[in-house]
Amino acid sequence: MKRFLSATAALAVTTGMAAAEYNLTILHTNDFHARFEPISRFDSGCSAEDDAEGKCFGGSARLVTAIADARARSDNSILVDGGDQFQGTLFYTYYKGALAAEMMNKMGYDAMTVGNHEFDDGPEVLRGFIDAVDFPVLMSNADVTREPLLAETLPKSVVIERGGERLGLIGLTPQDTDELASPGDNITFSDPVAAVQEQVDLLTADGVNKIIVLSHSGYGVDQRVAAETTGVDVIVGGHSNSLLSNTNEDAVGPYPTMVGDTAIVQAYAFGKFLGELNVTFDDEGTLVRAVGEPLIMDATVTADEATVARIVEAALPLDEIRNTVVADAAEAIVGERDACRARECEMGNLIADAMLARVQDQGVEIALQNGGGIRASIDAGEVTKGEVLTVLPFQNTLSTFKVTGATIVAALENAVSQHEEGAGRFLQVAGMSYAFDVSQPAGSRISDVMVGGAPIDLEKLYGVVSNDYVRNGGDGFDMFKTAQDAYDFGPDLADVTAEYMAANAPYTPYLDGRITAK
Repeated sequence: MKRFLSATAALAVTTGMAAAEYNLTILHTNDFHARFEPISRFDSGCSAEDDAEGKCFGGSARLVTAIADARARSDNSILVDGGDQFQGTLFYTYYKGALAAEMMNKMGYDAMTVGNHEFDDGPEVLRGFIDAVDFPVLMSNADVTREPLLAETLPKSVVIERGGERLGLIGLTPQDTDELASPGDNITFSDPVAAVQEQVDLLTADGVNKIIVLSHSGYGVDQRVAAETTGVDVIVGGHSNSLLSNTNEDAVGPYPTMVGDTAIVQAYAFGKFLGELNVTFDDEGTLVRAVGEPLIMDATVTADEATVARIVEAALPLDEIRNTVVADAAEAIVGERDACRARECEMGNLIADAMLARVQDQGVEIALQNGGGIRASIDAGEVTKGEVLTVLPFQNTLSTFKVTGATIVAALENAVSQHEEGAGRFLQVAGMSYAFDVSQPAGSRISDVMVGGAPIDLEKLYGVVSNDYVRNGGDGFDMFKTAQDAYDFGPDLADVTAEYMAANAPYTPYLDGRITAK
């Protein structure tokens, strides 16, 4: 029996004397991406030796301790997640959502929202996760009534009770999830502002005056939701992997970021931080105080021994695969999100070069890799299969096809159309170069496109290699769905990259100016 009420079915609020103030600690995570084990400073795997030396961060065992400690500091707390528990390591490849459900139940989450990666394996895997967890999974801006696996299982909002007060929680997922993942044809996604306001109005009519949105929509969208809705007190974010902080020099904004009377928080990604926001409401439900800071899960946080043992046990089936050394890196290969979604990055060059080298004898001239498909960096030294799979966890296959030069330019325009938002559609390339200017309107940002050292011919048919996700319209690349001579069943992109590194060992990362920002 799950421990929550739907917003529309909750009992009417009881009348009586309200306390002068209501204090609540909101503990939160987002974009965990199956990082059950500790991570390195590159957000990739971290060896037991490095962990013992205090060089690692995160991991479920540290989170268990930190959550327990934070609860002990507060008389009144909730624990929520901003989505994207799924995908990112071999743990997800092997266990799908089962291990995430087990760990989240162990930590005692109160709710989470659906992230786009929760749809990576279609509705079936998400349904299995929903059935396994002890808390509500929320999504307000989608219609799932035509999807039998999810109809009646994904509330738009819920009411939970904590400390004698009723809290309204609303879920939000990316409006373009149909482009980012594989939700199927039976689910439609809608505007976040309208969806949130509808649920706020329902909750308010039910007497709920403390409302928290769990949003997997990104920092920018969260600010828009806060500005364009009324009645939202707190937005716990995700999707953009934004570090909000008042002390960390890498922060993209303050913690919390205030938009009007709404407090917005987010805690980077991969379990590296536990968000801790302390809020105070007056007796009318008005937010009068919001202070806090993400807590870094470094070596000062003692790992819970029972959780360490459980993760070690869960890792046993994976070890033979991921511990196999497949290559060697002369230097660290940068594959961080902020680099590969914004400009030419070393990991993007490696992957695109590897793709092109694999199929160049088939007449392919251009390689395209979406930056959002690059999930981590690799440090110098021996490179294991597990590290490569952490960079490229999606089991994408090589796709070859033919399109005109005009279609390539259209794809590049799509790639930079959401550059300001750090969207994953930004393209890393090989066999070609291009420039872009974000001061121009989307759709008119691309220039200086060269293929093989010559200006692109808009009429010419070019051979292209990408991954099957991009070729089938992911990240907004609909122009490739009708490509000529498309073949989507090539080798796994992670295998191709590992083999290329091995053939060029020790691999030395580089930048060569193939992408230029004006």
